[in-house]
Amino acid sequence: MLDRNDSWHQWAGDQIRYLTAPMLTCEAVVSESIFLLRPMDPSCAQLTGLFRDGIVRLDFALQDNFSAVATLLAKYQEVPMSLADACLVRMSELHDRARVFTLDSAFRHYRRHGRQTIPLLHPAR
Repeated sequence: MLDRNDSWHQWAGDQIRYLTAPMLTCEAVVSESIFLLRPMDPSCAQLTGLFRDGIVRLDFALQDNFSAVATLLAKYQEVPMSLADACLVRMSELHDRARVFTLDSAFRHYRRHGRQTIPLLHPAR
């Protein structure tokens, strides 16, 4: 959404209009996003603006969920699963009605609560 050069930029921008704020995320996703967006000024500033404006909110404590996240990382070590992905899968378990907004096709393979598919907002490829 913030990278104008990404092939899915238009799709992501279109989707955001239909989402209800606040969108929830975790520190691992923010860290990964800032790392990827840092070279693309002003995208990094736009990301921090989403938090400032209350559009995105942090709603996950890794310390409280570390055992579940570690289990996911071990289960999907062959994918391999990132810490950010594991946290989002865990968040989908905690917020049962939520959908994960992602471009990452690995989420089609991840399962929450052991066997359930994760509701996704993901572009058709």
